[in-house]
Amino acid sequence: MSLAMVLKRLRTKNKQSLQNVADAVGASKAHIWELETGKSKNPSMDLVKKLASHFDVSVGHLVGEGRENTSDLDAAFFRAYDGLNDREKKILKEMAEKLKELGEEKT
Repeated sequence: MSLAMVLKRLRTKNKQSLQNVADAVGASKAHIWELETGKSKNPSMDLVKKLASHFDVSVGHLVGEGRENTSDLDAAFFRAYDGLNDREKKILKEMAEKLKELGEEKT
């Protein structure tokens, strides 16, 4: 999914106007509209980061990378995971592997 499609979906899902988004990220309403319509295809990384932060999604999600069906819960999990230290990540990985094993035993 393109940045234009994701941006428009996020904006409408959150019931925000073009002006609301523009004000929140320090851009013009026209520029946000151009991004949504695909007329502007090369926004600055700073703007992409601000948009991602504003909508509480990852930059990857905003630019259409990764799984398209990732839920908001999945996105929140991966944002939280990024904030963990190596020890905490190892523990979480071990827990996930154990949960997967338990799920496979049920089938």
